[in-house]
Amino acid sequence: MYDTDRGIEELEQRRGDEEVSLAWLSGQLRTFTDLYPEFETAVDRLATWLARSDDDDD
Repeated sequence: MYDTDRGIEELEQRRGDEEVSLAWLSGQLRTFTDLYPEFETAVDRLATWLARSDDDDD
């Protein structure tokens, strides 16, 4: 198990039954990068990947 898996597992256990909007998620990501600017690049890459995850792989 990777270290990041622990956070993902906790998220799923604590909030896995909740439904959220992408607007809410975007706001949370913005707040996180305001608090932890050193992770801005990683958060930006994740957001871009999520935004494009259903695009065709040409």
